[in-house]
Amino acid sequence: MEIVIVPDAAAGGELIAAAIADLLIRKPDALLGVATGSTPLPIYEALATKVRETDLDVSRARICQLDEYVGLPKGHPESYRSVVLREVVEPLGLTESSFMGPDGSAEDIAAACLAYDQALAAAGGVDLQLLGIGTDGHIGFNEPCSSLASRTRIKTLTERTRVDNARFFNNLDEVPHHVITQGIGTILEARHLVLLATGEGKADAVALTVEGPVSAVVPASALQLHPHATVVVDEAAASGLKLADYFRATWAAKPSWQSI
Repeated sequence: MEIVIVPDAAAGGELIAAAIADLLIRKPDALLGVATGSTPLPIYEALATKVRETDLDVSRARICQLDEYVGLPKGHPESYRSVVLREVVEPLGLTESSFMGPDGSAEDIAAACLAYDQALAAAGGVDLQLLGIGTDGHIGFNEPCSSLASRTRIKTLTERTRVDNARFFNNLDEVPHHVITQGIGTILEARHLVLLATGEGKADAVALTVEGPVSAVVPASALQLHPHATVVVDEAAASGLKLADYFRATWAAKPSWQSI
């Protein structure tokens, strides 16, 4: 696991967008896994700027979804499909045909979960998966005590997560209780995992993820098991790291030819 401490969220967005651009130059049809919420927005904004202002060609890129609410009607503005189309696909000049995600409105949710896992495999696997982290250490919607071998499945949200996400709805009552999420085992199959965390509220979760034991109580700690995982944090989110100085020194000494 590589830990990169950046000054602020904008710097983290620029760094990760540059890594995505490098990937798309090497592999124009790369499958990019995207996360929702406010944290990854600087990544998407920086990447869209690169598309507008440089000769970066993303026309063959493919986008896939990390998770989805269960029970929201198709086209609901806060369904993650709608959010990804609005915040990622459209600003990059892509069409809905480049996008894949689980069906949270399916009658048979278990079948929809299995179908999505199979679709990711059939697409050749995820090349780079973006992740956020919850204040309780969850990734995707793999809440604490999720199996580290779990596959895409339905999960019940904790009240803490529902409260965290209520800001995207009119009130807490509108936040669904269930989601489809890629499992931790599914997430770990991506070739490169990139987690962005910003703000002091994420400091405890980041410290447990990076420096604590691998534990189902902190689902994000499973990134320690991945051969190519990058954790990008701003100064506030890094404030709980005991080895922060070492991580800064390691990044400063990194060869110029080696990207994240």
